[in-house]
Amino acid sequence: MHSYRERALVVRTYDFGEADRIVVLLTPRGLVRSVAKGVRRAKSRFGSRVQPFVLLDVQLYPGRNLDTLTAADTVEYFGSGIIEDYDSYTAASAVLEAAEQLSFHEGELFDLTVAALRRMRDSELPTAVLDAFLLQAMEIAGWAPSLFDCAHCGAPGPHHAFHPGAGGALCENCHLADCATPPTEALRLMWWLAHEAWDAVEAAAQHPGFSDLLSTAHQLTRAHLQWHLERSVTSLNFVDSGWSN
Repeated sequence: MHSYRERALVVRTYDFGEADRIVVLLTPRGLVRSVAKGVRRAKSRFGSRVQPFVLLDVQLYPGRNLDTLTAADTVEYFGSGIIEDYDSYTAASAVLEAAEQLSFHEGELFDLTVAALRRMRDSELPTAVLDAFLLQAMEIAGWAPSLFDCAHCGAPGPHHAFHPGAGGALCENCHLADCATPPTEALRLMWWLAHEAWDAVEAAAQHPGFSDLLSTAHQLTRAHLQWHLERSVTSLNFVDSGWSN
């Protein structure tokens, strides 16, 4: 088998043996688990580049269980503007973790993740960027929430109830006992994020009460993601701890 080159984002690493590191990469072809041999040694040729928030051009040699990472060149660095700020760092970490959980959607998700990190680097609304990514990723996965029409009967909105198990917004006739009852403005904000209407989001951010509205939209987005993903995205706990501080 011949080696191959690929664009990649590091989504997770962990130490292996005395000097090696397991590197989980998100690529246009999906998730690739690889081993970078000797990368933890001080004289490693590319160890410092194999880290989150860097778009890489990597060379890999196929293996039975793990591919071998033999080279890594930096294409674009997203860390500046992310790693210095707690909210941006936790939101960007949640983007990478969620991308790993949803990686079976391959190329489209890779492009979406790169775009989210690029926007996160320059944004003053990291949680909004995260939620936009999650909503668009759920659209790729096929279970995005309905944010205007009733998810059950299709009645046109706006509506005042939301339930992730039912598919999103619900009308009065389809309302469930344990529905959340967010303001319609929160669902509208989610729609803007899902459709990248950033001018509308940034204009809304200038008004009092936007922080509370964004917090509500974030909790609805998280609830819908984890209901359908059926597993937790641990990094979201750190995003939410930033809201509570």
